[in-house]
Order: sequence, then C-alpha cells, then structure tokens
Amino acid sequence: MDRLTTKNITVSYEGTNIIEDISIELKKGEIVCLIGVSGVGKSTLFNVISGLLNPDSGTVQLDGSDIAGKAGNVSYMLQKDLLLPYKTILDNVSLPLVIRGEKKSKAREITARYFEEFGLEGTQNKYPKQLSGGMRQRAALLRTYLFSDQVALLDEPFSALDSITKSNMHKWFLDVMEQIRLSALLITHDIDEAILLSDRIYVMAGKPGRIREEIIIREPKPRAREFVVSDSFMEYKKYILSILE
Repeated sequence: MDRLTTKNITVSYEGTNIIEDISIELKKGEIVCLIGVSGVGKSTLFNVISGLLNPDSGTVQLDGSDIAGKAGNVSYMLQKDLLLPYKTILDNVSLPLVIRGEKKSKAREITARYFEEFGLEGTQNKYPKQLSGGMRQRAALLRTYLFSDQVALLDEPFSALDSITKSNMHKWFLDVMEQIRLSALLITHDIDEAILLSDRIYVMAGKPGRIREEIIIREPKPRAREFVVSDSFMEYKKYILSILE
C-alpha cells in the first residue's frame, strides 16, 4: 500500500520551472532515496511534500488524503541535527510531543522508552555538545520519528559524518528502520549510500528537474557489508552514473 504519493508536481520560480511533472510513491516501511546533482530540485520537492511550499500543479497524498500545502503531516529531518544546545538530549527529543500539547513530564516518559532501541541509552541527561556527530544524528532521527511515525523526509542525514562513522550509522540506520518500520524518503548525493540503504532509488536530472529513472534494489535486507563490493552493487552504481552523466 502506498503511504505517500506525489503526482505530476511542477514548481516554478519567476516563470521558469524548477521541477516538472514529478510523480513518486513511498510504500509502508520502505526506504526510498532521491539522488541527483545539486540544484536539480530535490529540496524543492521535499518542501512541497512537507507542506512548506505549494506546487504550481500536481498533488501530494498521505494515506489517500490530500496534504498539499498543509504542514505538519510528515516529519522533516534536515542535514544539520538542529538540537538545541541548552536542552538535554531527553528534552530535545521529546520536543515534538510537548509542541503537540503533552505535559513535559509525560513527554519525557514516552520518549525515554525509545532510547535503548535507538542506541541512546545513557545520553538522556547529556547535552548535544557532549555527544559525537553520530549520536546526535541518532537523537535527531528519534525526534523526527516522534514528530511523525508515518513518513519521514531525511535530507542528507549522514553527509556531515566521517566515512567510518557514516558506515557504522548506515548499519545502525538499517537495523532501527527494520524495527520501527518508518517510511522514509531520503535525499543523498552519495550513490553508494543510496544503493546500500534503499529499497528503490529515484534518479533526478535535467533542468527543470525530472525523475529520469526508478531503480529497484533487489538484494534483500539486512544487507551484509560485503554487498558494497559485490558485482551487483557495481552494476547499480555504473547504471546510476550513466543516467547522471
């Protein structure tokens, strides 16, 4: 069942189309990556899906309901973790519940239940500056999940991490997503990351930006680390590069 769909989304600026005729779908529990060069319109599409930007034409549906131009229906995690430096990790993560009207004590109680599952146990009373980049991203993802456990938009969530930390985060991300079954649409410039994490990949290219190809990654999850050096992985990568070039 499709959890999220966009149909024929077009957005223009000063008479020039930025993205054109974008139709994508995200099913329950899927990780779908959106890949393309800088400036192709990936973030513009995310702003439409999140309700921050109205499209010139087209529709956005969440579980069959029209959400175009309506913010607050899906969660949106930006590249930077945006944790508040003066709040503890527990209070940072529980913020979506407080914003929705939950009492702070109850919000903390609900949030604390997820800390072990997200690999954050022991960080509840620490502050963001006391955590590594990887741990801050875990906290940011948990906060995103608590905002909406239906659909998450993740805009390059691992791009600021060093290669070793990123590799460890990829494994953790796949494991935790398997548990929570969150449907996620993820922007990345990293082709290897897209192939490793995705159930499907949409490749955007051109001006205006369009979906040029939908690629299904057929290897079952969980995927072993050896997948990234396999022949099939390299074939996916060469094919994506041929589209982008």
